[in-house]
Amino acid sequence: MKIQILELIEGAKRAEGLTVIIDVFRAFTTECYCFDRGAVRSYPIGSMEDAFDLKRLHPDWVLLGERGGAKVEGCDLGNSPWDASNYDFAGKTMIHSTSAGTQGIVNASKADASEIITGSLVNAEAVCRYIRSRNPETVSLVAMGKAGVESVPEDLLAAEYMSALLEDDTSFDIDARVEYLKDHGGEQFFDPALAHIFPREDYPLCVAVNRFDFVLRVEREGDFLVIRRSDI
Repeated sequence: MKIQILELIEGAKRAEGLTVIIDVFRAFTTECYCFDRGAVRSYPIGSMEDAFDLKRLHPDWVLLGERGGAKVEGCDLGNSPWDASNYDFAGKTMIHSTSAGTQGIVNASKADASEIITGSLVNAEAVCRYIRSRNPETVSLVAMGKAGVESVPEDLLAAEYMSALLEDDTSFDIDARVEYLKDHGGEQFFDPALAHIFPREDYPLCVAVNRFDFVLRVEREGDFLVIRRSDI
């Protein structure tokens, strides 16, 4: 199995084989909490304009929108796993547009990715078990970074951790790396001036390593991409 770590939107455009789009702070962490709370599907959308158009067609769907970390005005929720964990998603469909994670899905879908799933620290082991079950020739781990254009420690950490799991590297100390992350990537969650954008409660939810035993698979549905939960 060839494993490659790519970064940012440009990396998503070069993805091959089974592709994992990684966004730890916070898109695909948030989605895991949404699905854990009962969501049944999510439509990843590139532009907010398209997301609002879809919401107008389906006003009962839950619109999550984020730009620059902040909730977009007019959306039901932003991109906070804390908010998601306190929202009743039972039977709900989501529309999700973010500045990094969903952009990765949209761009990878136009590349040579044979299959796309999402990934974060909260379901890293499940992602790797799923990959092993599929046994692809090539795996692309795409760390989406900040707005898809700037590398960030947390997404690279998740990619490196998944690579280590797939390669049976037992020397990888995920606990120590997560502890280091608090002051090297996670600072915004502890800055009172940013609490309205990055609530402190989000941080422990984002670094709850292997909390969930499912993956989120991206499928084509007509003109749309749709994410659904797949239990491992």
